[in-house]
Amino acid sequence: MNRILLLFWSPADRRMRALWRLILHGLLIAALGLAGAALFSDVNVGPASGLAFDIAGMALVALMVVAATLLAARFLDRRPISDLGLQFSARWWRDLGYGLFIGAFLMLLIFLVELALGWITVEATLITNRSIPFGLAILWPLTQFLFVGIYEELVSRGYQLKNIAEGLSFSPLGRRRAMLLAWLISSGIFGLLHAGNPNATVISTLSLFLAGLFLGLPFLLTDQLAMPIGIHITWNFFQGNVFGFPVSGTSANQTTFIAVRQGGPELWTGGAFGPEAGLLGIAALIVGFLLIVWWVKRTRGAVGFVLAVAEYQSSPSEESVTGKPPVE
Repeated sequence: MNRILLLFWSPADRRMRALWRLILHGLLIAALGLAGAALFSDVNVGPASGLAFDIAGMALVALMVVAATLLAARFLDRRPISDLGLQFSARWWRDLGYGLFIGAFLMLLIFLVELALGWITVEATLITNRSIPFGLAILWPLTQFLFVGIYEELVSRGYQLKNIAEGLSFSPLGRRRAMLLAWLISSGIFGLLHAGNPNATVISTLSLFLAGLFLGLPFLLTDQLAMPIGIHITWNFFQGNVFGFPVSGTSANQTTFIAVRQGGPELWTGGAFGPEAGLLGIAALIVGFLLIVWWVKRTRGAVGFVLAVAEYQSSPSEESVTGKPPVE
């Protein structure tokens, strides 16, 4: 085969190489995102329907990102959707529940430590800036972070980390080193994607890199997205809308169970960016790493990288078309 063509195509896998799959996946997300934005551009809504409009808009964003990723998995990667960490077994749902617990528990620890040290003052409870009852208003951030947790993990871990690991899984690196490098690279991308957030600093970007490692670890140890999705949802929701902290520099805390006034040293609290940019947030991530390892040990019997993350298994329909078994 022509050497130039080999830069773009893998004869062994019968598909494009990882770099080009990742680029086309990003372009597909952008294209579908623009199409979705065009659908909402000329819609006028009144205050009464603002909540429904916000939820519908977020649902559309999530739908476009998920659709782009599933299309890329099917037609660019030539893999079954379950290979992205979406197998939905009983174990998967238990892992999801544990992930939801970890995100909530870690943010509760941060809140209690800051409260005990006098770094925050509780000023009000059950507040919202919307002209609707709190019980309805809280549906918006809950929906927002539910969707964000799903589609960001599907993209960052399920698609990017896996494709990078497969692309790097060649001699002399091997699968284990490829997974380690993919973990670092995908976490770096995750941190840089938040570098443009309000109140972002070099420290906050480095902290989000660590958060990417934290969210990527359970995927590497289980080959499933259940725990990362669960952690991502409750970490954000409890941070912004239960305890009233900023979320990655954004004011997601305008509807919150507890409204706080932040004080204390910014090095520890993260200041206007939120706990993710502070040493307390980093300490919570370390606790989270230990909780993940404990759970994997308890439920799997051993802790280690699942090498299938860096192995390509083609879609079952691929074999029926080519007459060849999936690539091992």
